[in-house]
Amino acid sequence: MDQNSWKVHTLADDDGVLEKVYTFQDANNVRKAGVYPYFRPIQSSADADVHIDGEKKIMVGSNNYLGLTTHPEVTQAAKDAIDKYGSGCTGSRFLNGTLDIHLLLEAELSDFFKREDTLVLTTGYQTNLSAVSCLAGRRDLIFSDEENHASLIDACRLSFGRMVKYKHNNMADLERLLIRYKNTPGKLIVTDGVFSMSGDIVDLPSLCDLAERYNAAIVLDDAHGIGVLGPHGEGTAYHFGCQDRVDIITGTFSKSFATVGGYISANQKIIDFIRHKARPYMFSASLPPASVATARTCLHILRNDPERLKKLWDNLNYIAKQFKQSGVPILNYSTPIVPIQIGSDLLTFQFNKVLFESGIFANPVVSPAVPPGKGVIRTSYMATHTLEELDTIADVILQLFKKFDLPLIQS
Repeated sequence: MDQNSWKVHTLADDDGVLEKVYTFQDANNVRKAGVYPYFRPIQSSADADVHIDGEKKIMVGSNNYLGLTTHPEVTQAAKDAIDKYGSGCTGSRFLNGTLDIHLLLEAELSDFFKREDTLVLTTGYQTNLSAVSCLAGRRDLIFSDEENHASLIDACRLSFGRMVKYKHNNMADLERLLIRYKNTPGKLIVTDGVFSMSGDIVDLPSLCDLAERYNAAIVLDDAHGIGVLGPHGEGTAYHFGCQDRVDIITGTFSKSFATVGGYISANQKIIDFIRHKARPYMFSASLPPASVATARTCLHILRNDPERLKKLWDNLNYIAKQFKQSGVPILNYSTPIVPIQIGSDLLTFQFNKVLFESGIFANPVVSPAVPPGKGVIRTSYMATHTLEELDTIADVILQLFKKFDLPLIQS
């Protein structure tokens, strides 16, 4: 008998907490089908193309929208920060983990967003956990879009407030719920600016109208909006001219800003409250120096190189035109996230496998992230993609639609 077999036997015959672990088969079923697409080790820098198992792949599965991960100013700033400050801060911001460059980044972000104050945190996920969990109390209600990012959902669960979900980007449904709970004094609306799977942009003007009408505050998670939307990449609120109507903006550095970390930006009183009350912030080690320097440099490039943002949108418009001319059914192209409709979960995995073998790295999205039978290939685009790469992507995907006998849209 294997020396550990008794452990498996005991747990499998038991209704204990680990039973779910030993009966979990979802991943193995996909592996057995030969189409498992996750945890592929990349052997190169994160750019418009990557190397996996010694082969070059065009990357359309990344959120590196501005293509700054290999920018020489960015990588040099990270190296210089390590030389000056070392590899980490060894403590929380609350105690010994605040560096002068943390404060400089916060001031620069406040200036960029035209906000009174900003708080920099260690991850984007942590920004929502910190903001929502400490603001929503026991008598408060949180109105959450049903397609919000997992960090917002977990933030609602971590708080003492009660979460009420409304239909995706459906302002009529949100108003219905706001009317139902109009006598609740504390109301918080939480939403993505750009929804990460569909690429939808929130109907922010209408949402702001409702928040003002029913006395609710707004938390806008703009992880996929910063560096993408707005006149200078300031994000979704600025895209709509609603920046003065949104109470709190959160976001991450892991997309356009080429590193990890995140921010919460609001008025000074809100930020000071979060700074002293948010447990995920207070009890986490602070953002490492190299990441702080990377974020600062990316912000500098965004503010001083408008051609990079223009190139991103030129690339998006180009690939969207290619797909529309060929009849490939794209669900959205209002942001660099362009989902391509495929079908069942298995078909989506199979399509993605052949796409990968054809030299293109994309992400399959299946249920429950999308409704059953509505699987998509989530593609996303960068300022650093070349037109030749975009032509290759469009051509390969069209050929695979024909190979799999998938329906094209007739123009």
